[in-house]
Amino acid sequence: MNTSATEAADFAAADVAVGTELPALHIDPISRTTLALFAGASGDHNPMHIDIDVAKSAGLDDVFAQGMLSMAYLGRLLTNWVPQQRIRSYRVRFAAVTPVHGQPVSTGTVVSIEQNGDERLANLELKVALADGTVTLLGDAVIVLS
Repeated sequence: MNTSATEAADFAAADVAVGTELPALHIDPISRTTLALFAGASGDHNPMHIDIDVAKSAGLDDVFAQGMLSMAYLGRLLTNWVPQQRIRSYRVRFAAVTPVHGQPVSTGTVVSIEQNGDERLANLELKVALADGTVTLLGDAVIVLS
């Protein structure tokens, strides 16, 4: 089940504390259609993501998802939780590939809160992982609470 973007409306800055967990974003299994559509939308037409013959010629069993697709899902996790204008920074690093048929889950946790001038900021640790526990993407973000 995909999390609804309307959950961003449920955000209550006063309720956010260190340890607060963002509602997890569960993504349907990555299909070949998803990879092809994302290739078109992103302009990333690397055949390793959409052509099984090319993937196999490189010694892989199958194609795998574009890293930016996982980054987009993690971005959706954030914007499901807060309005986009509250995001001050967002960074990721790729840790492993997401295979076709993989089912990513995006999560985030508030690790610190600080005051910076007039803004109260929450620092988040972010992660995308597969059902078998493989972490495919790690990241962090800073969001404005007030």
